[in-house]
Amino acid sequence: MTELEAISTRLVVAVVAGSIIGFERAYHGRPAGLRTHTLVCVSSALLMLLTAFQWDLLQGVPLVTLRTDPTRMAQGIMTGIGFLGAGVIMKENLTIRGLTTAASIWMTAAIGIIIGMGFFEPAAMATVITLVVLSFFGWSERLMKSRRYAKLLVRFKRSIGLPKEELYSVIKSHKISATAPSYHLESAGTIFQYEMTISTSDPENFHNLAESLSKVEQIIEFSLMPTGD
Repeated sequence: MTELEAISTRLVVAVVAGSIIGFERAYHGRPAGLRTHTLVCVSSALLMLLTAFQWDLLQGVPLVTLRTDPTRMAQGIMTGIGFLGAGVIMKENLTIRGLTTAASIWMTAAIGIIIGMGFFEPAAMATVITLVVLSFFGWSERLMKSRRYAKLLVRFKRSIGLPKEELYSVIKSHKISATAPSYHLESAGTIFQYEMTISTSDPENFHNLAESLSKVEQIIEFSLMPTGD
C-alpha cells in the first residue's frame, strides 16, 4: 500500500466511524449529530496523520530536529474537543442535558485518533461499543426502576394558610416522598412559601401531583421542576 493509499484509507474509515456514531445521535434529535461527529473523527485522524507521516511530509529536514510523539498530539486534540463537548451541555432550570452527547463527541475524537495511527481493529471495536452504549444502554436505563427527583415550590396567602401536614398528605397520596421543607415569607409578609425536594419511582406521579395541587383552593401558585439528565 502506498503512502497516499494509507492516508486515504484512514480518512475514509474515520468518515465511516464518525458518521455511524453521528447518525445515532441525529436520529435521537441531539444537538451534535451526523456532521459534527463525522468532522470530529476526521479532524482527529487528520491531525494524527501529521505525526504518523511527519518524516515523509518533512523530507530534507534533519532527523535530529524531528520529535515523533503521537501522544502529545492526542493530548492536544482531546483538550480541544473538551471545549466542543461543553458547547452541547445545556442547563434548563434544574435539569442538565447534553452530557451523553458531549461524551460521544469525546469518544469519537478518540476513535479518530487511533484511526489516524492505523489501528483499525480497535477503532472498529470502539465504534461498536459506542453504539451499544448509546442505544442499548439508553433503552436499559429507561426500563430501570430508579428514583426521579423534583423541586416543589408552593405559595399561598398567609391569611388563609395551608398546614404542612395537609400538603404532605396530598404529596404522599401520589406515592411521592418529600424532604423537610424550607420556609419563606414574602410580599411584605402576605405570601407564605414552602420549598422542598420530592422523589418518586414513576415520573407520571409528578404530573398527577400537579393536577391535585391545582385544585387546592389555598394555593395561589406552585412550580414543580423535575431534575435529571
